[in-house]
Amino acid sequence: MQLTQKETELLKDLKGQEKLCVDKYTQYSESAIDPQLKNLFTQIAGVEQQHLNTINQIESGTAPAPGGGSQTQPTFTATYSVAETDDKKHDCYLCTDLLATEKHASHLYDTCIFEFKQESVRNALNHIQKEEQNHGKMIYDYMSANSMYS
Repeated sequence: MQLTQKETELLKDLKGQEKLCVDKYTQYSESAIDPQLKNLFTQIAGVEQQHLNTINQIESGTAPAPGGGSQTQPTFTATYSVAETDDKKHDCYLCTDLLATEKHASHLYDTCIFEFKQESVRNALNHIQKEEQNHGKMIYDYMSANSMYS
């Protein structure tokens, strides 16, 4: 598979974004106070690593295999009440930052999907974008269950 210069540059952007996601989710998993949030961030970090692996595969000129299955949507129980505590503020900050990161990642993939000529690459990027959107949904659901999102 031969990539255009523009496709190569876009892959560099995607690669940087995915590295950032892996690093953030890994670090935030260690920093989160609520065990549910730690688990969520660890799970998403693994998926982000898969995304990075796919981008590396495309960058090396190999057409990606069709995307795998979807992640299971977790159900969250409220750890935090409506009251603002330092622990809740800390975990809310982590969620807010990662939600913004997911919005940015999804937007970047949206642009890239339209720029690649090979259908298998577009399909792989579309699959990743849907997973990024799902990550945002899971973070939103956690925040909503814990009175962090209004």
